[in-house]
Amino acid sequence: MVCKWQFCCAAHVTYVNVRSFRCSQNGHFRHILHLVTTLSGLSPKSMDRPKATLSSYVRLMRLDKPVGIWLLMWPCWWSVTLASDNFPLTLLAVFALGAVVMRSAGCIVNDLADRELDRQVARTASRPLASGELSVAQAVALLGVLICIAALVAWYLGTKVFFASACWLIPVALYPFMKRITHWPQLFLGLTFNAGALLGWLAVTGTISPPALCLYLGGICWTLGYDTIYAHQDKRDDALAGIGSTALALGERSKAWVSGFYVLFVAMLALAGALAGAGALYYSLIAVAAIHLGWQVRRVDLDDPGSCLAVFKSNAWAGLPVWLACVSHIW
Repeated sequence: MVCKWQFCCAAHVTYVNVRSFRCSQNGHFRHILHLVTTLSGLSPKSMDRPKATLSSYVRLMRLDKPVGIWLLMWPCWWSVTLASDNFPLTLLAVFALGAVVMRSAGCIVNDLADRELDRQVARTASRPLASGELSVAQAVALLGVLICIAALVAWYLGTKVFFASACWLIPVALYPFMKRITHWPQLFLGLTFNAGALLGWLAVTGTISPPALCLYLGGICWTLGYDTIYAHQDKRDDALAGIGSTALALGERSKAWVSGFYVLFVAMLALAGALAGAGALYYSLIAVAAIHLGWQVRRVDLDDPGSCLAVFKSNAWAGLPVWLACVSHIW
């Protein structure tokens, strides 16, 4: 009896030979080709797919583009630090790990949902799922591993955080579909991306207090600002593909709206500090963040994708003075 491996090799040879033979008959060889590839589990599409490498998985999780990790982590660190009486080194490390894992998982969910749309946008067409470099099954398997790690992290932080995090998975799963039904998917992203401001406070105190709510609302405004800038990279492709974004909704008024979002962000940070009893150093460092945000609005050219990307990436640094402001509260 011919073993499965031998059969697959024979099927592959048959497949190649049939492809190379120029047949002018009435499709008989196409039927043979279909039969052989079906029995062997091979197909032209699977054979043409580039071999998956470690780099494929790294790019699927966007680990080569860590700015998103910082944007997800900062609200967690702000909240954990402002809620603590002592420097919370262990919690900061745990939430950093959680940010890496959940951001990676979120990217996979997004790419699974958007793989057809991504093929229509120049910037995203080379993503591993959109390009066929990785299969859906491979992406789902990795997603399952990441969700298990995230569950262990959340369990370590306590029962309340664990169940709150489980509820957070629902909007994470829904976010990729918002661009299909609204021009404000950035608002939904803000609701999901800044949940760490609530989870961090909950991990430290066991409750969610007004300062945490201020950090959360401020974070949403921050996300609306920087992701509107980010969305301007793809506004032409998005319009052709029928994808909604604040870049398209706000158009020429985008800079004014981004300015407003950033002003609200700074106001919420100031209010959070006041409610937490922060001192003068806290507000001085918040002012540093405000100056940087003002520079972003002045610097960005919304018609230049390169400028939009550079200014968007600078938000990884914008969160630092805010965190240092929270650290000053401990001192």
